[in-house]
Amino acid sequence: MNTNNKKDAYLAALLYAVIVGLSFLFTKLALDVANPIDILAHRFIASFIALSIPVLLKLTPVNFNLKRVLKVLPLAILYPLCFFGFQTFGLQHATSSEAGIILASAPIFTMIMASYFLKEKSNIYQKLSIAISLVGVVYITLKKGSSINLSNTKGIILLLMSALSFSGYSILARKLTKDYTTTELSFIMITVSFLAFTSFALIQHITSGTLSQFFLPLTNTKFLISIFYLGVLSTLGTSLLTNFALSKLEASKMIVFSNLGTVISIAAGVIFLKEDLFYYHVIGSIFIVGGVLGTNFLGD
Repeated sequence: MNTNNKKDAYLAALLYAVIVGLSFLFTKLALDVANPIDILAHRFIASFIALSIPVLLKLTPVNFNLKRVLKVLPLAILYPLCFFGFQTFGLQHATSSEAGIILASAPIFTMIMASYFLKEKSNIYQKLSIAISLVGVVYITLKKGSSINLSNTKGIILLLMSALSFSGYSILARKLTKDYTTTELSFIMITVSFLAFTSFALIQHITSGTLSQFFLPLTNTKFLISIFYLGVLSTLGTSLLTNFALSKLEASKMIVFSNLGTVISIAAGVIFLKEDLFYYHVIGSIFIVGGVLGTNFLGD
């Protein structure tokens, strides 16, 4: 891989981490107005519309036929569908802190799976770096007074399934990026989740006789801004960025950037929500950043 391609891939991965880190702010704003399932539905409606416009206007060339679509279907099921689905229902039975710890383990699962399925090699320094990144996330979480409560077994299992889904997506996308453009992959992935989450939300409202509540949040300006960010930037944008980065970088190198989102979310909370910054935030962030840098550069 030439140097420019590698720089572009790292820039895409870094931008992905920034967008994901800031998405927690907008998710909090959206949750003040609607429930998680409705947010997911509106989020993917927004991302589907945003991506459909350039595709329909043929500004972005795509090559689709039934065979090519079916080949990408397992990828779309793993992410975003299973990733967000397991995460959403897992959070109903577990805390957000538990989710943070468990989802931070995704790079470890990815490294193991990448070595088996993609024959990607990693040295001892890279393995230690991923572990250091995980330690940073766990340290921040534990110092905040949170821990994993094994009584929340159902939630923990669902969150583990979410982490595994993201790892599985990273492995499969790494293979598919050789035959598909990032736009083609993202379009199929987003379309599947758009159909699934929107159908689920509408059926839920219709059966309970609350269909009007599905559309009510659209009258709230704060919600519309949040959904624009979550749908267009955090869903569509990160999908394009991740698929591009995975076409240039090893899966284990790319996915560790997801932990960097923790650092970004802490910074965003301090700057925009005036949350307190404690010493353990700084120490944990150093571990996370060090782990990301080590994973990506100690093997070169």
